[in-house]
Amino acid sequence: MAAKFQDLAPRFISGAALALIGLIAMWVGGWVFLILVTALIGLMVWELQRICTLPETTPVGVLLALLAALAVFLWGVLPIGFVLPFALLPAMLGIGNLPRNRTIFAVYSSFMIVAGFGLLHLRQDYGFVWMSWLVLVVVGTDVFGYFAGRIIGGPKFWPKVSPKKTWSGTLAGWVAAAGIGAIYVLATGARWELVGVSIAISMASQLGDVAESAVKRRMGVKDASNIIPGHGGGMDRFDAMLGASVFLMLVERLADFNLIIWGL
Repeated sequence: MAAKFQDLAPRFISGAALALIGLIAMWVGGWVFLILVTALIGLMVWELQRICTLPETTPVGVLLALLAALAVFLWGVLPIGFVLPFALLPAMLGIGNLPRNRTIFAVYSSFMIVAGFGLLHLRQDYGFVWMSWLVLVVVGTDVFGYFAGRIIGGPKFWPKVSPKKTWSGTLAGWVAAAGIGAIYVLATGARWELVGVSIAISMASQLGDVAESAVKRRMGVKDASNIIPGHGGGMDRFDAMLGASVFLMLVERLADFNLIIWGL
């Protein structure tokens, strides 16, 4: 049993540090949250171009990361119409300059930038409470999935792409998300539809995780980088948040999210 949790200590310590930084940034909001999300997206785009070009390195890699960070930062200071060209610029330059895996970089880097927009939009327009809901659903999915997968085990979810993920862990993540959604319904007066939205957000976060695993497996790497002890890189830690953020933006378009959370 102990061998199943040998990676728990470094994961917990670094995870707690990240949680504290994220909680402070979410609570303060404004420029603090903008800078945190900007740095995070820049880091992940740098990691993405790095694994897309291994074993080589490309001088344009840092530029691509800086441009991605710039696009996210500009979202917080300019009207969206002026920001959109910057959002696609890293993809365009990546296609023209990377030695291989150009399409993967173009699609995934654009996905990251849009996810950054989604996080900023959620904090700015819906406030700390609903930003915390999204984070708790994603984290709860990951934590419950981790322990259920280690303790219960069972059939693998997608062994060729992510051999450690099990159906027991996947289902446990959905249960955790439903519970968190129910707590927010009772605490805020939101509609019970929020439980279903929470489960769907959990699924989207798991798909974000699997998508990142598929990219890494194609590139033949285990982790995007080693910047976060016990977790790997920014992509390894926040891949699920990317999927959840982008999916929530779709929910806003497909359903009246204001009606669900505020009954308006």
